[in-house]
Amino acid sequence: MSKVFEDKKCTELLLRIILNRDDLIVDHVNCQQDIKNLQGRSIRMDILAHDRKGVIYNIEVQNDDAGADPKRARYNSSLLDANITEAGDKYDQLRETYVIFITKNDILGKGLPIYHIDRMIKETGEKFKDEAHIIYVNSSIQDETKLGKLMQDFWCKRAKDMNYSVLAERVSFFKEKKEGVNQMCEILDEVKEEGKNEGKLEGRIETLIELVNDGTLSILKAAKKANMSEEEFKKYL
Repeated sequence: MSKVFEDKKCTELLLRIILNRDDLIVDHVNCQQDIKNLQGRSIRMDILAHDRKGVIYNIEVQNDDAGADPKRARYNSSLLDANITEAGDKYDQLRETYVIFITKNDILGKGLPIYHIDRMIKETGEKFKDEAHIIYVNSSIQDETKLGKLMQDFWCKRAKDMNYSVLAERVSFFKEKKEGVNQMCEILDEVKEEGKNEGKLEGRIETLIELVNDGTLSILKAAKKANMSEEEFKKYL
């Protein structure tokens, strides 16, 4: 996912569909961006982008319900504000921000494909115009709408089965083209080393299993990247 959405056109498509805006132009994208708070605690944001108008977007893709807790959304939103201001900036210079969670399950439990969360004035029902937005996208609804088709593509394993060509071409490059597959193998080598250093290699084996299951890697290659024998890796499969 990170490699796919490093491409501005892919991130642009994603945001245009979620925000229902055909005029949105993505100016810059970073994936797996580390951001720290004042106490030094850091989080790694899946996608951090801004458009030509300076609006900031943090997009998180979550398989685990706990990773999309409402207070996680609040925390991410606060970190965006803290990291886009400089000493001497006036408050009205704060940029508009969006924290977007794409979740495997319906986290908010109301059966809707998308939820928009904005602060409001309780007594009047009017919006509190702080320009800090939170959106939850429920990817379990994969219907024939633009958003539903996008969610189909998010969990699709084969590029040829995807609805949107800009995503399909990018996925095909990393799964089927020699240059792209080599890049993915290099990334997995880095993941292996990171896992060794942090003692968390076992938690990353799931990635290798996915790549074996969709045919990107052989069991032998995956086992080597996990630094184990083929028989050991088969036990995880």
